[in-house]
Amino acid sequence: MKKKILGLILAGVTVFTLSGCGGGDTVVDNATTLFLIDQDGNSYGGIPYICDSMVDWSATRPNGEFTFFPPDDCTFDFTGLLGNYENDPLRDDIVYIVDDLDRGKANIPYECASFGVGSTFLDGSFDYDIDDQCVFYL
Repeated sequence: MKKKILGLILAGVTVFTLSGCGGGDTVVDNATTLFLIDQDGNSYGGIPYICDSMVDWSATRPNGEFTFFPPDDCTFDFTGLLGNYENDPLRDDIVYIVDDLDRGKANIPYECASFGVGSTFLDGSFDYDIDDQCVFYL
C-alpha cells in the first residue's frame, strides 16, 4: 500500500514538474550580422575584431561576416591593409560595411587610432589609415 501511494505521489510530482516547462522568461536573440567587403564586392575574411559582448578576439568569416549584439561597440584591426585615406581606388584597400543584400550601412559612428572620428558614408565605406584599428559604435 505504501508503495502505491509513493508511486502516485511521484507520478503527480513528475506531471506537475513537466507541465511547468517552458513557462519561464523568454530570451530574444537580437544578434545582428553584417559583412566587410572590398570595392569589387570580394569578402574581407580573417579581419580580427572584438565587440563588447565578446570575451575574446574573433575574425570575420571567409565571407566577411561578423556578428554583434546592438548596442555593441566593435573594434576591428586592419593591420596589413593600406587604408583609404588617400581616396585612391587603385591603391587603397577600401572597406565597406554592408548587410546581407550588399546594401551599405551608412552613418555608423566610428573612431580610428590614427585617423580620427567619422561616420560611414552612404555606401558603407569609411576612412582609415594604413594598419589602423577602428572602433565602430554599432
